[in-house]
Amino acid sequence: MKALTVILSAVVIVSAVFLSVSAEGQIGQGASIIDTPHNLSVTGPGPIVAATEQRVCVFCHTPHAASPVHPLWNRFEPVGAYTVYSSSSLDAVPGQPTGTSKMCLSCHDGTIALGSVVSQGQVIQMSGGVTTMPISDANLQTDLSDDHPVSFRYDSVLAGQDPKLRSPAGLPADVRLDTNQELQCTTCHDAHDNTFGDFTVMDNTNSQLCNSCHQILSTTVTGHENCQGCHKTHTAPSGPFLLNGVNDRAACLACHDGTTSGPNIAADMGKLFVHDTDSISDPLDPIPDHVGCADCHEPHTIDTGQAAAPNIHPNFGSVDGITSSGAPVSPAQFEFEVCFKCHDDQAAVQPWISREIVNNNTREEFSPSAISFHPVTTTGRNNDVPSLKPAWTVSSRVYCTDCHGSDSPGSGAGGAHGSSFRPLLLARYDTTDHTTESASAYALCYRCHERNSILNDDSFKEHDKHIRGEDTPCSVCHDAHGIDSVAGTTANNSHLINFDNSVVFPSPKAGNVGPFFIDQGNRSGTCTLLCHGEDHDDENYNN
Repeated sequence: MKALTVILSAVVIVSAVFLSVSAEGQIGQGASIIDTPHNLSVTGPGPIVAATEQRVCVFCHTPHAASPVHPLWNRFEPVGAYTVYSSSSLDAVPGQPTGTSKMCLSCHDGTIALGSVVSQGQVIQMSGGVTTMPISDANLQTDLSDDHPVSFRYDSVLAGQDPKLRSPAGLPADVRLDTNQELQCTTCHDAHDNTFGDFTVMDNTNSQLCNSCHQILSTTVTGHENCQGCHKTHTAPSGPFLLNGVNDRAACLACHDGTTSGPNIAADMGKLFVHDTDSISDPLDPIPDHVGCADCHEPHTIDTGQAAAPNIHPNFGSVDGITSSGAPVSPAQFEFEVCFKCHDDQAAVQPWISREIVNNNTREEFSPSAISFHPVTTTGRNNDVPSLKPAWTVSSRVYCTDCHGSDSPGSGAGGAHGSSFRPLLLARYDTTDHTTESASAYALCYRCHERNSILNDDSFKEHDKHIRGEDTPCSVCHDAHGIDSVAGTTANNSHLINFDNSVVFPSPKAGNVGPFFIDQGNRSGTCTLLCHGEDHDDENYNN
């Protein structure tokens, strides 16, 4: 009897060394589990081992009295329902775990004792009082919504629906689907072979395993080339998109916080006025006006390089957008198309200046058909702008980020992440009435317009009187974005004229009509309004 026991022990050890189970459940040649954490016997090298049990394979397999599950399965199947993975980026529809995935979960969901086996009535006792899988990344629990989806059919139909998936016909030999062509835990993991760590079926140092199924990387930006830099396959804090952080902001700022060679976006995101990225960018987001990093940047395709307005910068990647006419476009060709994803019909941001003509649709304000506008979507309408600095002409185009962005571009990240100036401006732009004119008070305007030209009345004979004499901010008369063609007219709203009606009122002399401006040709016009106690009744401003 003693000799038989020795022989059986030898068989068990030899089996542990030479047998492996493929994704199809077939037994074949493989590596040893002896020196891996899956050796739960008393001789195992991992943190979880049996108190006295010396058999290695018994925790999963038995030659006698096995369950009906192939191959010679020695564990009870979980019976509870799982919360499965779901996100807006997933075309597959995962069901409840099946096949080998359910076999893996008999340990890794933490509901069944590690020593509970079919072949014997008594539970194998584990060292240290351990019963079920301790809470860790290895214990997936019954909520699989934060884990890579499994038990879904990965076939040519699915690959045809999602261009970011490779055809399953081209999978490497080590990456196997089950007999139903379903992706299971064993597609990526071999329970008997820990050669590459985490029991992966192949080396994933440079995302080779991830790229076996996914074809989404076309970036050359260091740090974005490795999937594991941003994503976590199991127990991901974000749930959807399997991000390393609780949302895309947290995942991105783990690197973009000044600790790497990349830009310090975290410094800008800590400022007073920021793009709101507190919630993950997903249609399931209960707060629909939240914007995520991925709404502006497609992280898998971003690149380095230069661009000129209005062309999109390579660091946006192949992100989608909305055209100036309001049509979806993918990928966006121009920076403003990315901005219009939120700043159009959604009216995501409320104006902070009360205007005679109110339109919270920024896309319409910049439309080529608008009455007047800064030249974002097309060149401006005015061919006589003497105040422009030498770098600018009437044929120039500007980016949204030429005005909206970091107020410390030399040390910050640039881009429209955050600023100390409302509303997320590159430089100071005072809009409070009775502001004393200075180079700093209107630093944003003076980035493109010569201060001396403005104060010398080159384009309007009473600029100096209004700005310095009356301490009237630029914003009292001018609406920086533009005036749309539905509410505005060429007679009243050229030159970005759209009065701040908290400062400008109807003219008592004219019978309480207005306020309005009438364009009478080049550098000529009249105003009918009450401002700073002065009643303008068809007052002429011809140069």
